[in-house]
Amino acid sequence: MSQASAAPPREPQYPIDPLFTRRWSPRAFTEEAIDQSALLGLLEAARWAPSGFNAQPWRFIYARRGTPAWQPIFDALSEYNGGWAKRAAALVVILSRTVWVPPGKTEQQPVTTHAFDAGAAWASLAFQATLSGWHAHGIGGFDRDRLRVALDVPQDYAIHAIAAIGRRGDKSLLPEALAAREAPNQRLPLAALAAEGKFGFAE
Repeated sequence: MSQASAAPPREPQYPIDPLFTRRWSPRAFTEEAIDQSALLGLLEAARWAPSGFNAQPWRFIYARRGTPAWQPIFDALSEYNGGWAKRAAALVVILSRTVWVPPGKTEQQPVTTHAFDAGAAWASLAFQATLSGWHAHGIGGFDRDRLRVALDVPQDYAIHAIAAIGRRGDKSLLPEALAAREAPNQRLPLAALAAEGKFGFAE
């Protein structure tokens, strides 16, 4: 039985493009390399994400495995995440600028949607990875202070996540505990996430 068929299928409650249920975040990666142009193609998709006032606050710092840029990013990962991400083809740090000078203004102002916009860009990257035969797994477990210093990230940029990108590998590459979880997960029902008219969600 394949890894995908071992898990219950992802079934949407309403008609959507299959891309949205095909995309998921495996941890088992082969060690296949990604060339520069293929990686930049994923970031190109992110470049076209929606942006409030067209501020485009998202930024990406990327490294392919085997290049000098890889180690400072990899070293910031928690031991748990480094254990599986070491086989990824690339790591991409996702940041956003928290201030900007709007058109017609002369002083910096907060970008109130910087994190929202960066999330849209990350989603675009992840969906393009799926379309291109790759997988992207967002990582929140890393040392942000260490990464900020190592990558010379200014204080007016928020560091949100690191994305590991790679070709999907067999779950036998993972420790037993992770291998047991290596399947597309499910989502809460739409009724638990969307309410008409006013807040009505149970905690």
